[in-house]
Amino acid sequence: MIIRKALLTDAETIAKNNVTLALELENLILEKEEAEKGSIAVLTAKRNGFYLVLEHNNEIIGQLFITEEWSDWRNKAIWWMHRVYVKKEYRKQGLFTKLLDELTKLAEEQNVFALRLYVLNENENALSIYDHLNFHQTPFLILQHKNLDSL
Repeated sequence: MIIRKALLTDAETIAKNNVTLALELENLILEKEEAEKGSIAVLTAKRNGFYLVLEHNNEIIGQLFITEEWSDWRNKAIWWMHRVYVKKEYRKQGLFTKLLDELTKLAEEQNVFALRLYVLNENENALSIYDHLNFHQTPFLILQHKNLDSL
């Protein structure tokens, strides 16, 4: 198994995994073509973030999407983890931990202030995993402006 930054040639697989993830987590049906355009946007414009992928036998079996927030207070980046995904048949084998370890190493090398993520309140399985991996709840609550809601 190898962990690497995703390449443009990975866009279709990443999009397919994102479609699966949206359905599993939120019962949300994404259009594969739109998801692929979104993955391509990430992979072609560094400002949109990056993906880390976990590859086994030339197949992507896990992925993370990372976006960057700039903290002017700290003059450092905060990395946000999104779209944490491991294919069902590979779950509960410590693969997310491997992805997180590699991400942490990259973050330390780039002097990132913090790794953050958001999780659905009712996703108790994810909350338990994140707690086990030393994530803690922050004092922040995420709000979204209603006029821009598209769901």
